[in-house]
Amino acid sequence: MHKESIHPLVSAGEPRVARMPLERAHRWLAEREPGEPRTQVFLTQTTFQAIDRHANSDLDNEVGGWLAGRWCCQPGDGAQYIIIEALLPAQQVRSGSTFLTFTHDSQVAMLAALEERYANKCIVGWYHTHPRMDIFLSGYDLWLHQHFFPHPWQVALVVEPHSHTAGFFIPDAEQQLEARRFYGFHELMNRKRQPLVDWKNLRLQSPAQDAKDDPSALVQPAALPATSAKRKPSQPQGQADQPSTEKEP
Repeated sequence: MHKESIHPLVSAGEPRVARMPLERAHRWLAEREPGEPRTQVFLTQTTFQAIDRHANSDLDNEVGGWLAGRWCCQPGDGAQYIIIEALLPAQQVRSGSTFLTFTHDSQVAMLAALEERYANKCIVGWYHTHPRMDIFLSGYDLWLHQHFFPHPWQVALVVEPHSHTAGFFIPDAEQQLEARRFYGFHELMNRKRQPLVDWKNLRLQSPAQDAKDDPSALVQPAALPATSAKRKPSQPQGQADQPSTEKEP
């Protein structure tokens, strides 16, 4: 498909003005997280569980889709943040162990699902898996994000289902993504207020202490069986007519 034919960006208009729901969230920090991101990410527990299920539905081939939710800004300082409230799994895709292609049919289906089920939401980013690889964006991942998710508040999530790790890639002040600079997020609690996130490379920041001043404020989630994840080189930019995330074996 030509990159002009289907565009996952659905106009969001202006951000919703509302305070960040910090009192209902746990902050998860990624290893070597480079300070606070320009856009804060809030992820509902229901959506986290849905992402985790989809990521583990195929441990040999890449899977992915779009992230739907709300784009917001705080009153007063205008700080921007997104709340990820739903995912749109891509079904009619071409995929392998190191690539994922969102076909024309898959994008039409995701847009239809957005309009039918989440009419009051917008596309706040996308996600895909890297089975037996690392958490990074390949050259083609970066190209895809630049051309299909151009807003500075749109994010990319990469999940490695074998090592049970993940990270959000968030544009900086110059609206650039770096291939290995990723962040954690805010887990938006349900009524039970118990954290569910168990991605092994994330650490829970204690709400009672500042993790930057006190490293003991970081609590590691329950240990899971370790699986080695060998990094594979990323593929240079390929054909511009397919939104693919292919990496070289």
